[in-house]
Amino acid sequence: EEKDKTSGIHTFSDSDSKDSMSNSGVNGKKKKIKQTNKMLRFGTNVDLSDERKWRLQLNELTKLPVFTRVVSAANMLSHVGHVILGMNTVQLYMKVPGSRTPGHQENNNFCSININIGPGDCEWFAVPDAYWGGIQQLCEKNNIDYLHGSWWPVMEDLYNANIPVYRFIQRPGDLVWVNAGCVHWVYSRGNINILQFVVLFKLNVGTTGWCNNIAWNVGPLTARQYSLAIERYEWNKLQHFKSIVPMVHLSWNLARNIKVSDSKLFELIKNCLLQTLRHVIATLEYVKLKNVEVRFHGRGKNEASHYCGQCELEVFNILFIREQEKRHVVHCMGCARKQTPSLSGFVCLEEYRLSELMQVYDAFVLHHPPPS
Repeated sequence: EEKDKTSGIHTFSDSDSKDSMSNSGVNGKKKKIKQTNKMLRFGTNVDLSDERKWRLQLNELTKLPVFTRVVSAANMLSHVGHVILGMNTVQLYMKVPGSRTPGHQENNNFCSININIGPGDCEWFAVPDAYWGGIQQLCEKNNIDYLHGSWWPVMEDLYNANIPVYRFIQRPGDLVWVNAGCVHWVYSRGNINILQFVVLFKLNVGTTGWCNNIAWNVGPLTARQYSLAIERYEWNKLQHFKSIVPMVHLSWNLARNIKVSDSKLFELIKNCLLQTLRHVIATLEYVKLKNVEVRFHGRGKNEASHYCGQCELEVFNILFIREQEKRHVVHCMGCARKQTPSLSGFVCLEEYRLSELMQVYDAFVLHHPPPS
């Protein structure tokens, strides 16, 4: 799911349909027509973000409690400032019986909302965040990459490793709240083939296991959520795995947009701002040392965050641009120095004035709400 968030519709299976259609030829004999289309086994990450097409459906979701809404001032992901498909927008998952969402944690350990809109049931398996390391060890034991691989835990292995598992059925209309860092995997219940489905559909009989789910992510403004998100952000760097949520960019927007009264959350965000300032200042000093001109570029409204075209790390404020195959590619300083230690051939762009960042940093203070 981490890799598919920004994608369109994917086939969960590469196998062609084994069903063949028969038709009568001019001589009255039956002849088989080769089926060339692939059967859609699992339609994942269907984008529902277009408010013009899905206005009525998206309006229905505003009736949900505030902490579950796609857009809310209390949702960190509403402060990113640009669309992250499937995270701060809604996506649809179209499931046939037996469709499986392999084990995973949500992008950057954010919470998620999942609603089964029917007609069939889904079976969920979930493990608390504190035990994710044990599951990672099981993956390593079986030569499976925890982040990049596709895996489905064996229940007996989890029991033997003393890893607790929540197991439950999500019926049509049920909303599942996936807490921060929760490891989970999901199964669309049912065991019928396509021919049986057609017969049941024509007879107007229930088709258990065929279901559609909508899902999105939310980020409660809590120290635990922010801490888990920033920890996974740093771990992703070590694993060479792209963080879909630009945590540095998000942290600066939070500092601009909200008043924080939770001291732990305040300290975590303030520390991120401080580390970022240090990195920006060190980068500018290095660029100056190499006699490279820094051009002010600014940021456009709703402009997406930038990632290094080589290592996929988030690049904040100071962008190193180089033309590759007639495209201007963003680089982080590390990858730019690897290519050319002198930075020759790179254009250096600045999105925020250093004075502006310092002003935001100084203005971000712990808020003390008046006593009620």
